[in-house]
Amino acid sequence: MKLNERSLAFYATCDAPADNAGFLYKKGGRHAAYHRRWFVLRGNMLFYFEDAASREPVGVIILEGCTVELVEAAEEFAFAVRFAGSRARTYVLAAESQAAMEGWVKALSRASFDYLRLVVRELEQQLEAVRAGGRPPLAPRPRALPPKENGCAVWSAEPPATPRPPPLPPCPPRHCRPAGGPRCPTGLWTRSLSPSCTSGTDRRSGR
Repeated sequence: MKLNERSLAFYATCDAPADNAGFLYKKGGRHAAYHRRWFVLRGNMLFYFEDAASREPVGVIILEGCTVELVEAAEEFAFAVRFAGSRARTYVLAAESQAAMEGWVKALSRASFDYLRLVVRELEQQLEAVRAGGRPPLAPRPRALPPKENGCAVWSAEPPATPRPPPLPPCPPRHCRPAGGPRCPTGLWTRSLSPSCTSGTDRRSGR
């Protein structure tokens, strides 16, 4: 369909990030020739321009009720946007690479409101299943700030798999020495040790 409304033109060229954008080859409606156009996907609207610098879109494809599928065509990496109905038009597009084609097919398949409704319905079913099982739907927040790994916060709300080890037993008096002497068998001087481990007092002599 041709685009004439200013509101849609503004929406097509606004500064908000697009869902997808890039060059595609569009097959003409009456001619078999392909034309290179700049495509911008916003929501369920696929705009196309003469080039990337254009401020006025040539047209827009409303993706509601469409199916996206791969097709055999003269151009490589081709796919089609089809609509139900005998008079509905089929748009044949071709990407410049395999990766670009896969990205466009995935983005266009998820652009319709029908797809969003399916996603919402699935999430609602998962939420109902969680509630039926007696578990809270949301995981509890961690009590402390999570540690960071390679700049990304990583944490788990699940309880630790193994309990904490019991505190270390006090060192035997014969092996306990003040600072500078031999270490305790554990190799650690901790506050949890008994006073005899750090005072240097010999219990046998009372000194």
